Amino acid sequence: MKIVLQRVSKASVSVEDKITGKIENGYLALLGISDNDDKEKAEKAVDKISKLRIFPDSNGKTNLSSIEIDGELLVVSQFTLYADCKKGNRPSFINAGSPSHAEKIYNYFIEYAKQKFKKVESGIFGADMKVELINDGPFTLILEDGNGL
Repeated sequence: MKIVLQRVSKASVSVEDKITGKIENGYLALLGISDNDDKEKAEKAVDKISKLRIFPDSNGKTNLSSIEIDGELLVVSQFTLYADCKKGNRPSFINAGSPSHAEKIYNYFIEYAKQKFKKVESGIFGADMKVELINDGPFTLILEDGNGL
């Protein structure tokens, strides 16, 4: 599992000019899934994200979690996080999860996140999506096996 996590003041995702998900004050999570990922890894990732203390407190220090600020979450599937660019100029995506497996884990990630976040919205798995955001900070983290997950 690979996640690019951005602290946002607002974010939205649309498919064919229709907004499918929209949040304010929380996280945009670009989520890549491999065939090695399962429900347990999804739960661990959501738990980690919900407890990360990267929102400012009253003194401006990054000291609060999304739970403490009633943060929202926008989840967008992004298999391209598994791009392998070692050879040639065209990325290979053989390390990305099969679509059927990845969609199942993506949907589970979203459902589990609804237990932890005030509001959870999402894109449409496999669709051509347009993402808009205001990155607050900017504050962006990369979470993957061995680095936060």
